[in-house]
Amino acid sequence: MGAEANAGKSLTVEVDGAVYERLPIKTRLVVREDDIVQVVSEYASSVVQDGDLLFVTEKIVGITQGRAYPISEVEPRKLATFLSKYVTKTSHGIGLGMPETMEMALRECGTPRILFAASVAAVTKLVGRGGDFYRIAGPKARAIDGPTKNTIPPYNSHVVLGPARPDGVAQDIKVALGRNIEVLVVDINDFGGNILGSTTTKANNALALKVLKDNPLGQDHQSTPLGVIRRA
Repeated sequence: MGAEANAGKSLTVEVDGAVYERLPIKTRLVVREDDIVQVVSEYASSVVQDGDLLFVTEKIVGITQGRAYPISEVEPRKLATFLSKYVTKTSHGIGLGMPETMEMALRECGTPRILFAASVAAVTKLVGRGGDFYRIAGPKARAIDGPTKNTIPPYNSHVVLGPARPDGVAQDIKVALGRNIEVLVVDINDFGGNILGSTTTKANNALALKVLKDNPLGQDHQSTPLGVIRRA
């Protein structure tokens, strides 16, 4: 299946004097019973070329690992309800700003770490500095996706955790495709991004974040959880 631009996003971007193509790859709905390597191979094998960077969103990796939980099955403790009240909500999504997602952060990251992150963030917000909570809580907290109305059902009523062994997943995909490519497992949204798993260098990871800065895949009904970065 070919790649096409998402609404309002360009297929190309210039970074550090070079032009790069960003080619979103549309898939069917990915579910828990799927094998992530098979899914990526099915949809990306006809698109990728030698020299490409193939990026895979952390959400579909987490889903295929059984790390998507219906909100109705998550019972938040009182601490999660209390902490979630102080999380800044954004137009992008609720993040940890609801008891159920905060509960999963407590489970994933540990209560001491989340409490420390919240304590530091409460102090630094008083002096006008933001972002300390997620910097301290770490990538596991940042990668937790809460439900949004625009997310494809049934995941519009799920909490999805970040993937387990993302470096290993990236390597498995690279081997399965059998091309001279590199693979990234990414967490990208309209407010920034992180590389969770990679088969390449820190320099290439940093380049990929620049190329994907404007979130070319989108986060809603696009059904494009895969994409290719290719130097034009």
